[in-house]
Amino acid sequence: MKLYYSPGACSLSPHIVLREAGADFTLVRVDLKTKKLEDGSDYLAINPKGYVPALQLDNGELLTEGPAIIQYVADQHPAAGLAPAPGTLERARLQEWLNMIATEIHKSFTPLFRGAGDEWKNAALDNIRRRFDFAAQRLATHPFLLGERFSVADAYLFTVLSWTGYVKIDMSPWPALQAFSQRVGERPAVQAALSAEGLLK
Repeated sequence: MKLYYSPGACSLSPHIVLREAGADFTLVRVDLKTKKLEDGSDYLAINPKGYVPALQLDNGELLTEGPAIIQYVADQHPAAGLAPAPGTLERARLQEWLNMIATEIHKSFTPLFRGAGDEWKNAALDNIRRRFDFAAQRLATHPFLLGERFSVADAYLFTVLSWTGYVKIDMSPWPALQAFSQRVGERPAVQAALSAEGLLK
Protein backbone atom coordinates (compact mmCIF):
# COMPACT_ATOMS: atom_id res chain seq x y z
CA MET A 1 0.00 0.00 0.00
CA LYS A 2 1.00 3.61 -0.51
CA LEU A 3 -0.06 6.43 1.79
CA TYR A 4 -0.06 9.85 0.15
CA TYR A 5 0.63 12.35 2.91
CA SER A 6 1.80 15.84 3.78
CA PRO A 7 3.76 16.30 7.04
CA GLY A 8 1.53 17.17 9.98
CA ALA A 9 -1.65 17.26 7.89
CA CYS A 10 -4.68 15.10 8.61
CA SER A 11 -2.86 12.28 6.82
CA LEU A 12 -0.91 11.84 10.06
CA SER A 13 -3.92 9.97 11.45
CA PRO A 14 -3.86 7.08 8.90
CA HIS A 15 -0.06 7.12 9.07
CA ILE A 16 -0.28 6.42 12.80
CA VAL A 17 -2.96 3.77 12.28
CA LEU A 18 -0.94 1.96 9.61
CA ARG A 19 1.99 1.75 12.02
CA GLU A 20 -0.22 0.72 14.95
CA ALA A 21 -1.67 -2.04 12.75
CA GLY A 22 1.75 -3.29 11.66
CA ALA A 23 0.75 -2.82 8.02
CA ASP A 24 3.18 -2.98 5.12
CA PHE A 25 3.11 0.42 3.39
CA THR A 26 5.22 3.12 1.81
CA LEU A 27 4.95 6.88 2.21
CA VAL A 28 4.58 9.23 -0.74
CA ARG A 29 4.90 12.92 0.12
CA VAL A 30 2.55 15.41 -1.53
CA ASP A 31 3.17 19.15 -1.91
CA LEU A 32 -0.32 20.45 -1.25
CA LYS A 33 0.40 23.85 -2.77
CA THR A 34 1.69 22.60 -6.13
CA LYS A 35 -0.20 19.26 -6.10
CA LYS A 36 3.04 17.57 -7.07
CA LEU A 37 4.82 14.50 -5.74
CA GLU A 38 8.53 14.46 -4.95
CA ASP A 39 9.29 12.99 -8.38
CA GLY A 40 7.48 15.94 -10.00
CA SER A 41 4.44 13.94 -11.09
CA ASP A 42 0.90 15.28 -10.80
CA TYR A 43 -0.92 14.25 -7.64
CA LEU A 44 -4.25 15.24 -9.19
CA ALA A 45 -3.79 12.42 -11.69
CA ILE A 46 -3.84 10.04 -8.73
CA ASN A 47 -6.36 11.78 -6.49
CA PRO A 48 -8.53 14.37 -8.29
CA LYS A 49 -9.67 15.70 -4.88
CA GLY A 50 -6.19 17.16 -4.52
CA TYR A 51 -5.85 16.72 -0.77
CA VAL A 52 -4.50 14.11 1.58
CA PRO A 53 -4.77 11.44 2.81
CA ALA A 54 -5.14 8.92 0.03
CA LEU A 55 -4.31 5.24 0.36
CA GLN A 56 -3.46 3.27 -2.76
CA LEU A 57 -4.29 -0.36 -2.16
CA ASP A 58 -2.26 -3.27 -3.43
CA ASN A 59 -4.88 -3.95 -6.12
CA GLY A 60 -4.45 -0.39 -7.43
CA GLU A 61 -7.67 1.04 -6.04
CA LEU A 62 -7.52 4.39 -4.25
CA LEU A 63 -9.26 5.04 -0.95
CA THR A 64 -9.66 8.61 0.27
CA GLU A 65 -11.05 10.43 3.33
CA GLY A 66 -9.27 9.86 6.62
CA PRO A 67 -12.10 8.28 8.65
CA ALA A 68 -12.78 5.77 5.87
CA ILE A 69 -9.09 4.92 5.52
CA ILE A 70 -8.45 4.35 9.21
CA GLN A 71 -11.52 2.13 9.62
CA TYR A 72 -10.51 0.11 6.55
CA VAL A 73 -6.98 -0.39 7.89
CA ALA A 74 -8.33 -1.38 11.30
CA ASP A 75 -10.69 -3.93 9.73
CA GLN A 76 -7.88 -5.41 7.64
CA HIS A 77 -5.80 -5.91 10.80
CA PRO A 78 -8.32 -6.98 13.45
CA ALA A 79 -5.66 -8.45 15.73
CA ALA A 80 -4.39 -4.92 16.40
CA GLY A 81 -7.70 -4.09 18.11
CA LEU A 82 -7.93 -0.59 16.65
CA ALA A 83 -11.70 -0.61 16.05
CA PRO A 84 -14.67 -2.52 17.44
CA ALA A 85 -16.28 -5.10 15.19
CA PRO A 86 -18.57 -3.79 12.42
CA GLY A 87 -22.26 -3.90 13.26
CA THR A 88 -21.79 -3.47 17.00
CA LEU A 89 -22.93 -0.54 19.12
CA GLU A 90 -19.29 0.00 20.03
CA ARG A 91 -18.49 0.47 16.32
CA ALA A 92 -21.28 3.02 16.06
CA ARG A 93 -19.72 4.84 19.04
CA LEU A 94 -16.40 4.90 17.17
CA GLN A 95 -18.12 6.35 14.10
CA GLU A 96 -19.88 8.87 16.34
CA TRP A 97 -16.49 10.16 17.54
CA LEU A 98 -14.97 10.09 14.06
CA ASN A 99 -17.84 12.11 12.64
CA MET A 100 -17.66 14.69 15.41
CA ILE A 101 -13.90 15.08 15.04
CA ALA A 102 -14.19 15.38 11.25
CA THR A 103 -17.11 17.76 11.00
CA GLU A 104 -17.00 19.74 14.23
CA ILE A 105 -13.29 20.02 15.07
CA HIS A 106 -11.20 19.27 11.97
CA LYS A 107 -13.24 21.47 9.64
CA SER A 108 -13.35 24.28 12.19
CA PHE A 109 -9.58 24.66 11.80
CA THR A 110 -9.97 25.61 8.13
CA PRO A 111 -10.53 29.35 8.65
CA LEU A 112 -7.65 29.43 11.13
CA PHE A 113 -5.25 28.04 8.54
CA ARG A 114 -6.54 30.04 5.57
CA GLY A 115 -6.41 33.63 6.72
CA ALA A 116 -10.14 34.15 7.13
CA GLY A 117 -11.62 37.32 8.58
CA ASP A 118 -11.93 37.82 12.33
CA GLU A 119 -15.65 37.06 12.44
CA TRP A 120 -15.20 33.65 10.79
CA LYS A 121 -12.12 32.88 12.88
CA ASN A 122 -13.88 33.75 16.13
CA ALA A 123 -16.88 31.61 15.24
CA ALA A 124 -14.55 28.71 14.43
CA LEU A 125 -12.66 29.13 17.69
CA ASP A 126 -15.92 29.18 19.66
CA ASN A 127 -16.95 25.93 18.02
CA ILE A 128 -13.55 24.32 18.65
CA ARG A 129 -13.65 25.31 22.32
CA ARG A 130 -17.12 23.80 22.81
CA ARG A 131 -16.04 20.54 21.16
CA PHE A 132 -12.83 20.51 23.20
CA ASP A 133 -14.98 20.84 26.34
CA PHE A 134 -16.97 17.78 25.26
CA ALA A 135 -13.92 15.64 24.44
CA ALA A 136 -12.14 16.73 27.61
CA GLN A 137 -15.10 15.65 29.72
CA ARG A 138 -14.80 12.15 28.27
CA LEU A 139 -11.02 12.01 28.57
CA ALA A 140 -11.06 13.25 32.17
CA THR A 141 -12.40 9.84 33.20
CA HIS A 142 -11.08 7.54 30.43
CA PRO A 143 -7.60 7.24 28.91
CA PHE A 144 -9.02 6.99 25.38
CA LEU A 145 -12.20 8.03 23.60
CA LEU A 146 -13.72 4.53 23.62
CA GLY A 147 -12.56 3.75 27.13
CA GLU A 148 -9.49 1.78 28.15
CA ARG A 149 -8.16 0.87 24.70
CA PHE A 150 -6.57 3.01 21.99
CA SER A 151 -8.59 3.19 18.77
CA VAL A 152 -8.40 4.88 15.39
CA ALA A 153 -10.49 7.75 16.83
CA ASP A 154 -7.65 8.56 19.20
CA ALA A 155 -5.19 8.78 16.30
CA TYR A 156 -7.52 11.26 14.61
CA LEU A 157 -8.09 13.39 17.70
CA PHE A 158 -4.35 13.42 18.45
CA THR A 159 -3.67 14.67 14.92
CA VAL A 160 -6.21 17.49 15.17
CA LEU A 161 -4.99 18.51 18.63
CA SER A 162 -1.46 18.74 17.25
CA TRP A 163 -2.57 21.74 15.17
CA THR A 164 -3.36 23.87 18.21
CA GLY A 165 0.25 24.99 18.49
CA TYR A 166 0.30 26.22 14.88
CA VAL A 167 -2.77 28.39 15.39
CA LYS A 168 -1.82 29.39 18.95
CA ILE A 169 -4.79 27.95 20.84
CA ASP A 170 -4.01 27.98 24.56
CA MET A 171 -4.68 24.43 25.76
CA SER A 172 -4.38 25.15 29.49
CA PRO A 173 -8.18 25.13 29.98
CA TRP A 174 -8.20 21.45 28.95
CA PRO A 175 -5.66 19.52 31.02
CA ALA A 176 -7.36 16.26 30.09
CA LEU A 177 -6.66 16.95 26.42
CA GLN A 178 -3.07 17.90 27.19
CA ALA A 179 -2.59 14.65 29.10
CA PHE A 180 -4.23 12.69 26.27
CA SER A 181 -1.93 14.25 23.67
CA GLN A 182 1.11 13.39 25.77
CA ARG A 183 -0.13 9.84 26.40
CA VAL A 184 -0.82 9.16 22.73
CA GLY A 185 2.32 10.97 21.61
CA GLU A 186 4.46 8.58 23.63
CA ARG A 187 3.20 5.49 21.83
CA PRO A 188 5.97 3.86 19.76
CA ALA A 189 3.90 3.87 16.55
CA VAL A 190 3.09 7.55 17.00
CA GLN A 191 6.72 8.39 17.65
CA ALA A 192 7.69 6.48 14.51
CA ALA A 193 5.10 8.34 12.41
CA LEU A 194 6.16 11.73 13.76
CA SER A 195 9.80 10.89 13.10
CA ALA A 196 9.11 9.74 9.54
CA GLU A 197 7.29 13.01 8.83
CA GLY A 198 10.04 15.12 10.37
CA LEU A 199 7.80 16.38 13.15
CA LEU A 200 9.78 15.42 16.23
CA LYS A 201 11.41 18.37 17.98
